[in-house]
Amino acid sequence: MSDPVSVSPPPVSGPGSRWRAGGRRARLAGGLVGVVATVVATAVALWIWHASTDGTEATDSRVPASWARPAVAADRLSQASGVEITRVAVTGDGGLVDLRFRIVDPDRANALHDESTPPAVVDEQSGLVVHELLMNHSHTGAYKAGVTYYLVFNNPGNWVHRGGKVTVLLGNAQVEHVEVA
Repeated sequence: MSDPVSVSPPPVSGPGSRWRAGGRRARLAGGLVGVVATVVATAVALWIWHASTDGTEATDSRVPASWARPAVAADRLSQASGVEITRVAVTGDGGLVDLRFRIVDPDRANALHDESTPPAVVDEQSGLVVHELLMNHSHTGAYKAGVTYYLVFNNPGNWVHRGGKVTVLLGNAQVEHVEVA
């Protein structure tokens, strides 16, 4: 007599069998391709936006209303506040903003001491108001004509950066679009 033979079904073959057997892998691969495509599209869109705007936004002023003062041209600041801006620079490995100004009219420059109009620098791209002085240092006493003074602000998160534009608030006026060195 013969031995009993066990018969097993043949392996699945034919069109679509690969997808049935690897359904989980196919869904995972499709999801991964979708995520990668979304990330690439977002990166390209951000790159195009940044390249077209040079990282800045075209706005008249990003100064919050509570900080705003009458805007004047840089050459008119001396008439409004008695000072001329000589330099705005990022220092301290990006953690500080150095504002230097020369006194033209000491009487008008005394407005810089007024607590209702504290000095500040506003990043025009983000609208961030940088107003915290390093170690709370500020000038006290009478200003002298022709002397250059400075204020050093903390630059939280390095928002203000070289080549950027800021609005400088000094006394009862503000000067917009000052380039940062």
